[in-house]
Amino acid sequence: MLHRQTPTGIIAIAQPTHAWIAGCLAQAWGNQDFGNFTPREEVCLGAAIHDIGWVFWENEPTLNLQTGYPHHFMELPSEISVKIWSGVKHLTSSYGRYAALLVSLHGTGLFERFRKWENSPESTQLVEEYLQQEYAYQKQLVNYLQNDSYYANHTTPEVIQRNRKLVAIWDLLSLALCMGLREERQFHHIPTASGETTLTLIPVNDNFDKIKVEPWAFERDEVKLNYDGRVLNEKFTDETQMRQALANAEWVNMSTVLIPM
Repeated sequence: MLHRQTPTGIIAIAQPTHAWIAGCLAQAWGNQDFGNFTPREEVCLGAAIHDIGWVFWENEPTLNLQTGYPHHFMELPSEISVKIWSGVKHLTSSYGRYAALLVSLHGTGLFERFRKWENSPESTQLVEEYLQQEYAYQKQLVNYLQNDSYYANHTTPEVIQRNRKLVAIWDLLSLALCMGLREERQFHHIPTASGETTLTLIPVNDNFDKIKVEPWAFERDEVKLNYDGRVLNEKFTDETQMRQALANAEWVNMSTVLIPM
């Protein structure tokens, strides 16, 4: 779950909603400077479902007693996060092998970057066991795909690495947009047609509804994103009450438009 702060509380945005926005960015991505990516449909799908493992948790979110709100995804204990990501392969496999590979790679990438923050032997062991299981799964998928005439050209290390980077950047961009971009922010090592670049996002106003992007990475003149969240203006000390309040919370639609500098 993501939190967009408001003067009176938060707007709670589900992880699959944020992933859907990453998929929308993927669908609009690419031009002469930033190039294309292949296989396009499968990569877009991987971006759109990269947080599919959160679906069940979002139906019964846990309460952060320190904030009084449902846990933000960065606040969850390691054992919950590992459990969520360990079940992802069983959900993505029915979508196809390439999308499943990208989602698995995205998950291991997150834990590879963040495992240095682990502060207990127990959580470190959980993360390491998850990583080893996913590495074996990824190797199996790559072997299958490389022996498939349709996917063989899309499973070279260079192509997989570029697609993995793209899913990661769409994830980061979506997180920033959904939570409300309050100030200029740069995103580094963005794949282009000829190398890499730095992407700069600048909010036009305080409403988070219009963002300038430099350099322009999309095929259209503007990209409009629409997504839903639920308003929570009350803090909680009881998890059951929090879940009930969230289930009955007012829905709100948000819109963000990306435009060139």
